[in-house]
Amino acid sequence: MPKPFIPESLPLTNIDWANLLPEVVKANSAVAKFDGLLESIQNPLLFLSPLMTQEAVLSSKIEGTQASLSEVLAFDASPKRKIENLLDIEEVINYRDALLYATSALDNRPICLNLIKDIHKILLKGVRGQNKARGEFRKIQNWIGSPGSTIETASYVPPEPHLLADYLANFEKYCHYEDKDRIVQLAIVHAQFEIIHPFLDGNGRIGRILIPLFLYEKKLLKYPALYISQFFEENRQKYYENLREISTNSAWHEWIRYFLVAITQQTESNIKRAKQILVLYDEMKSVIHEVTKARNSLKIQDFLFSKLLFEPHDFAETIGLSKVHAARIVKTLMNNHIIDLVSPAQGRRPAMYSFRQLLEIIK
Repeated sequence: MPKPFIPESLPLTNIDWANLLPEVVKANSAVAKFDGLLESIQNPLLFLSPLMTQEAVLSSKIEGTQASLSEVLAFDASPKRKIENLLDIEEVINYRDALLYATSALDNRPICLNLIKDIHKILLKGVRGQNKARGEFRKIQNWIGSPGSTIETASYVPPEPHLLADYLANFEKYCHYEDKDRIVQLAIVHAQFEIIHPFLDGNGRIGRILIPLFLYEKKLLKYPALYISQFFEENRQKYYENLREISTNSAWHEWIRYFLVAITQQTESNIKRAKQILVLYDEMKSVIHEVTKARNSLKIQDFLFSKLLFEPHDFAETIGLSKVHAARIVKTLMNNHIIDLVSPAQGRRPAMYSFRQLLEIIK
């Protein structure tokens, strides 16, 4: 039977900093470039809201949740519609809510164990795993393995529960330690959290939520908007292998290098998408005003950028239009290929529309 793992105490003393230097420079340069772009955006929350939803979808997908971005956006647009995979969608929405809550909480307190427990409480609210000590660190032994595995056949057994308090205290202390490089430190923070595996469920998602939060708290980003679950999802096998190698061969160097590459590549991808969103926003300014001839064309535009899928009543209510006026504008936007019909009105169920051009950038 595999023995419960004993994590190394942080900070690590054997990092080969010189060997990591090229990746460290690239990762820091990419993050600084992304931060500069965020600073130039007037309303980052508006622009980055769809990227946050996509992050919630991908991070949950790594754990086996089956919900697409379109399904989550459709639920946002119409929560009362009958949806088959409602539990999966709710898990994604909880992830997004947890990230939003933590972002606002960081204005008043640092990343700490109590904040992590609060995030966990939101993450598992009303979904699978809600009965697994939600918002509490585990008091029993857990293990990682293929479905149906036992502790005897587990591929990894995290630390024993009675030792958790010491490991978590060391983890929390390290979060506020001044290591030589913040992004390398984040690589270690993320991996150590997964190694400790302090919850009975939701550890992977909490560990990934900590990534943008850490960059925000350490002032590497003005908004916690660097989401890298897409890279982890696309390189899922390597993600797990590199984490596993830390516990089997103390392969911290390989993990840190993998993480730095993940940060660099995902940041470059996010910069590209953010720039595409900005270009589209600028283009739409004149286009929407021209086709709608509406005084509040900017409000219409901001609505489309925040609600990629929507129903007419929400459109009318948010912008402050009568149903008739809203219907006329929706028809005009459709005729000019700015929005598309996702599903037609049927009985009492209203039609649903999408802002396809933005959806294509996010996907």
